[in-house]
Amino acid sequence: MKAHTKSTQALMTPEKALLSLKEGNERFQNRKREERNLIEQVKDTSDGQYPFATVLSCIDSRVSAELIFDQGIGDIFSIRIAGNFVNTDILGSMEFACKLAGTKLIIVLGHTSCGAVKGACDDAKLGNLTSMLAKIKPAVDSTTLPTDINIRNSSNISFVNDVAVKNIELNIQNILNSSAGNSKMQDIASAIQIGAKAYLARQYKTIAIVGVVVLVIVSFAFSMLVGLGYLIGCLLYTSPSPRDATLSRMPSSA
Repeated sequence: MKAHTKSTQALMTPEKALLSLKEGNERFQNRKREERNLIEQVKDTSDGQYPFATVLSCIDSRVSAELIFDQGIGDIFSIRIAGNFVNTDILGSMEFACKLAGTKLIIVLGHTSCGAVKGACDDAKLGNLTSMLAKIKPAVDSTTLPTDINIRNSSNISFVNDVAVKNIELNIQNILNSSAGNSKMQDIASAIQIGAKAYLARQYKTIAIVGVVVLVIVSFAFSMLVGLGYLIGCLLYTSPSPRDATLSRMPSSA
């Protein structure tokens, strides 16, 4: 099976991408995985990659997105972090994947008996793990049942799995609500606009110099009246139109 190309990626829609992952997972469960020449796929993607989906998942060694969705090299972007939560770096990676690399779908993939979720349920404290688990605590607090404090911990696997589901839901909402990466894209757009304005200013300067030379030639070759008409025409042509004023007030987007 060949790796995705620019043309096959372009044909993908979010619906088709999701269906492809579902079908891949069915093949994985039924032990009917696609035959792939991974070395050939490495060669196919040596000049560029065209993945169709981005998957945020846990670092758990038993939940490899490429394997459980039966995908090959170059098919998906795989973002992995304990507890499958989003932060600024991950949002930036997702925006790169979608806006610049062309993926059509973002999947937040959790799993049962998640060790990171268990740690958050137990309010574990251990070095840098403490601040990481704090990112999952909102899911613990948002899972209202059971109310008995004595069974709201990792010993209650049902509670752990409910928190894992809530954690997915909250992080999907965080992705939808967060625009931190958009500011980066706006910075890029702003830089492009600044560069474009500098280029146009230089072009206008060049045009102005040429225009003055032409004005002098026209005035001497014909008459001052013709030169005056030429000057008025130039001023009217370069004056901003009402449409330009409207466009200048429109918010920029990236």
